[in-house]
Amino acid sequence: MAITFNSEDTKFNIDGRKRETAAWMRAAVREEGFAAGEINVIFCSDPYLLEINRQYLRHDYFTDIITFDYCENDVLSGDLFISVDTVKGNAEEYGVMFHVELLRVIIHGVMHLAGYKDKTDPDAAKMRERENHYLAQAPEGLLEGVVYRR
Repeated sequence: MAITFNSEDTKFNIDGRKRETAAWMRAAVREEGFAAGEINVIFCSDPYLLEINRQYLRHDYFTDIITFDYCENDVLSGDLFISVDTVKGNAEEYGVMFHVELLRVIIHGVMHLAGYKDKTDPDAAKMRERENHYLAQAPEGLLEGVVYRR
């Protein structure tokens, strides 16, 4: 199936890196024991994601990702809405490069589709372990040099 990358309310994109990023995501999905279905990664701004958070989750705060799960059986499908504004802020706060934080957020969404949770400390620790595992498997330089633009 297809992994697609789109933008809403931002000029940000990962042109030239879509195929490699999708292949990395598919490899993680397979390693978790699933097949990749339709996975849409939508890059957006803080205000855009805040409105989604308010409308669909009834939360009134900024976040880096909201994952909508449309999985059926062993096929992972869903929408990953990612605020590039918050990803940039988090990268600065944690002292990591923007592209590394972006990859972490992307794989975080994929892990949610695979059934991982992060609301309790033990669940969050397991999620972080899986993120680190897949970040270590990312092709060297994947998404390095992508330009943060709203």
